[in-house]
Amino acid sequence: MGCAGHPLAQTPHLDGLAAAGTRFRNAYTNCAICVPARASLATGRYVHETGNWDNGLPYAGAIPSWMRRLRDNGRTIDSIGKLHFRGGDDYGFTREIEALHVVSGIGDPASGIRDGSLTRESRIGIDEAGPGDSTYQQYDIRNRENAIRWLREHQHDQQPWALFLSFVTPHPPFLAPSADYARYPHENIALPPQWAQADWSPHPAYAWMRRFFGYDEPFSEAAIRRLQAAYYGLCSFLDAQIGQVLAALDELNLRESTRIIYTSDHGEQLGARGLFGKFTMYEEASAVPLIMAGADVPVGVEVDTPVSLVDCHPTILQALGCPKRPDDANLPGESLWEIAAADGRDRTVFAEYHAIASRNAFYMLRDRRYKLIYHVDAPAQLFDLAQDPLELQDLAQRGDAESQRLLADYQARLRQIVDPEAVDARAKADQQRRIELLGGREAVIARGAFINSPVPGETPRFRAFQAADS
Repeated sequence: MGCAGHPLAQTPHLDGLAAAGTRFRNAYTNCAICVPARASLATGRYVHETGNWDNGLPYAGAIPSWMRRLRDNGRTIDSIGKLHFRGGDDYGFTREIEALHVVSGIGDPASGIRDGSLTRESRIGIDEAGPGDSTYQQYDIRNRENAIRWLREHQHDQQPWALFLSFVTPHPPFLAPSADYARYPHENIALPPQWAQADWSPHPAYAWMRRFFGYDEPFSEAAIRRLQAAYYGLCSFLDAQIGQVLAALDELNLRESTRIIYTSDHGEQLGARGLFGKFTMYEEASAVPLIMAGADVPVGVEVDTPVSLVDCHPTILQALGCPKRPDDANLPGESLWEIAAADGRDRTVFAEYHAIASRNAFYMLRDRRYKLIYHVDAPAQLFDLAQDPLELQDLAQRGDAESQRLLADYQARLRQIVDPEAVDARAKADQQRRIELLGGREAVIARGAFINSPVPGETPRFRAFQAADS
């Protein structure tokens, strides 16, 4: 976004939203892949609490969501667009409008095969990046129109309501409308950190990720610039959809009485570190936008205190005047209203990953200055984001006493939240049970993996796996 300091991004409506409200500079997903992140957003709990480890173990509504808490308090809470839950369950919404759930209520269970025996080549989506149309663009236009229609239907409601509006773009496929793609001449685009093969980290977790997706053969500079132009074009396309929804709020005289939270479930590597997609704890994939605006939200404020998606649960309940339930007392999140009012304090946020292209779990701790990435059965990483915002210098690899003291301290703090090895083992056991319930390993592999979750009414396109030694 332009408001986040990007030198090229043309996002005037999100920039305007940030100027009219509060932007959180250091906001993070709790898992850099769709299904687990959305389960955490809904429940306010970490992935190791929900058990939604990967895109084949979707949220099924058993753990109460903030949506259910609102409905139980007599609030209307509807959804429009992508949910990526199992589908067919009660998640707490009063109504779902053209919801996108995981394929057949199953999703992508093969992503739970994490023994290093399979690969899934994904180069084609990068090679095809550029101008063009997609079902995701068409779906987001419908989401926009459904949202505007919904606002008109509810403009005179006497009771507070909430609407969960979830667009899909800029998720792959990396095809942007021609006019939006043309906004970003390739020669103006800066290449991402460590994009060149000579600068790739040799860390085994990322080496395996590149091998899994077929990225170990580097892409050309031209291909990466084309990919980025398409992604930025999709960001501008998304911004335009959001702009029309905000314009409807103004037209209906709802802006002054509506509180808005804008965020995302994960980011995108875009070739940084030789990686593409989400999946990592680097800033490109784990950091997300988070903006609040509306009644009682401080105007033109930027907050440095780290926050994450689990903070949305208490924030939304407070915004609609719903009391906190006793069984929510141990939720890890805090209200963003209170965090914004007391900016300047340090705070630690947490994320984890147990999904596709990982053989073992990895975890993140992030406070105002440092970020720990802890890998099970692989070297930990530690970055000083104040001095090294591009995460180029791994302090964990230094032998000096201060770096090693910091590393030990952050690893001890991580273990106050989670036992990394025990949770890794539990995730793999759950994933194995899921595969067995679906007919076993060979049946799951034969089903294949879909390229992207299809929109409602679209037929999924499956892709075959390859053996890792082929």
